[in-house]
Amino acid sequence: MTSPEQPPSVRPVDYKGEPLDSERGPGLGCFRFQVVLLVFLLVLTPLTVAWNWPPAVSMGLLFATLILLLFAGQTVIFLLRLVAADRREGTRHAPRASATPTVGQLEDGASVDALGRPIGAPMPDAPAEAQPVDPGVRE
Repeated sequence: MTSPEQPPSVRPVDYKGEPLDSERGPGLGCFRFQVVLLVFLLVLTPLTVAWNWPPAVSMGLLFATLILLLFAGQTVIFLLRLVAADRREGTRHAPRASATPTVGQLEDGASVDALGRPIGAPMPDAPAEAQPVDPGVRE
């Protein structure tokens, strides 16, 4: 069970009543196999009708296609939950093929100065009159 004092963005993602474990459940290889088999059945099933195969074979392939579609859909949902759990860790991930930072990384970098203080925060030892004045406000 998730703790209520943790903010929602860092809570672990629950799957079947416990925190999601990426080592359990179907992986990307299983999903790829399901998609390849599904595409094969989607092409073969209507062709069996055009080729005048026995109706029982066409019906069996149709049911196999529908069942495989159900499993592939559940695998997609599971894999999307893995991605959501990874994103909720609180770190921003750059796309693997990108050499430039993402917008979120630029925003994170822009909100902190060289000393690690938030931009716009007053200097701790500076007198009150030395604090920067908002340029949009006239005195």
